[in-house]
Amino acid sequence: ISPVPPYSREQPIFTTRAHVFQIDPSTKKNWVPASKQAVTVSYFYDSTRNSYRIISVDGAKVIINSTITPNMTFTKTSQKFGQWADSRANTVFGLGFPSEQQLTKFAEKFQEVKEAAKLARDRSQEKIETSSNHSQESGRETPSSTRASSVNGTDDEKASHGGSAEAHLKSENDKLKIALAQSSSNVKKWETELQSLRESNARLSTALQESAASIEHWKKQFSACKEENDQLRGKIEELEEQCNEVNKEKERNAQLSRRLQELETELQDKELELEELRKQGEIIPELMSECESVSEQLQAAEKKNKDLEEKVRTLRTEVEENKHRQTNLKTELKNFLDVLDGKIDELHDFRQGLSKLGVDN
Repeated sequence: ISPVPPYSREQPIFTTRAHVFQIDPSTKKNWVPASKQAVTVSYFYDSTRNSYRIISVDGAKVIINSTITPNMTFTKTSQKFGQWADSRANTVFGLGFPSEQQLTKFAEKFQEVKEAAKLARDRSQEKIETSSNHSQESGRETPSSTRASSVNGTDDEKASHGGSAEAHLKSENDKLKIALAQSSSNVKKWETELQSLRESNARLSTALQESAASIEHWKKQFSACKEENDQLRGKIEELEEQCNEVNKEKERNAQLSRRLQELETELQDKELELEELRKQGEIIPELMSECESVSEQLQAAEKKNKDLEEKVRTLRTEVEENKHRQTNLKTELKNFLDVLDGKIDELHDFRQGLSKLGVDN
């Protein structure tokens, strides 16, 4: 049997990776590692032979080639290690898996393949028993009544029975000759198949050597790609840091833009207030002129009312009232001017702060 399956006949049905071990043939206790690292372990199915194998190759070396039989048992010895005995190879194989889940999947697949191998063996035994029963029945065609008659009958009956026995033996010999010819043709077919298997094994060995060389080449390319990938990752990290700085700068600019808009809105509000104050300031000269006219009228009234005491008293009362109003107006005017000066100073300071903020931006 070829160590590496010809893919025209055998196909992988399950593949995993594990560390391969074999039992020490001298002590039968210690494990000897068959691979330096985790290798591929696969189940293969041969449709022509209706058989299953576990195969693993490390580089150009076949480290597992085990045909599964119904008598085999896969045993979990720990959470990540399992083993099975192969009587044909006279050894015990052990597999160390990276995780308990992978070990469980391998054990389940082993049980499935074992059941399938058992079913295939039972079917082949049924075929053999059927063919053997067929041949035995063909050799038992002489009935018991004929035997009795041949023992207890007359000489004529014995002679007729002897003739029928010879004819039966002749037909059996013909059948055996046909079976022998068929077996000879089957032997030739098997020899032809064996020769084709040997040729396919030779081709697969060559292909395996070529694949080992190509694996080394791809390993070198993988190392170079890994180094380049590490360099690219470093550059990507640098670019990500730069992008983060740019994003932070954008956020700061956005905050400054929002603050500038708020200040512009406040400036517009202040300008509106200043405009209203200016309109109110335009009324002040009119009030001053009114005060001057009232004073002139008061002086004229005093001259005219010297002769009339009652009118003078009345006019004096009115004058006092007008003076009181004038005092109130002057007080309000002064307060208004003070407020206006404060607003103007505040607006001036606000403009200076705004211009300074624009220069800083």
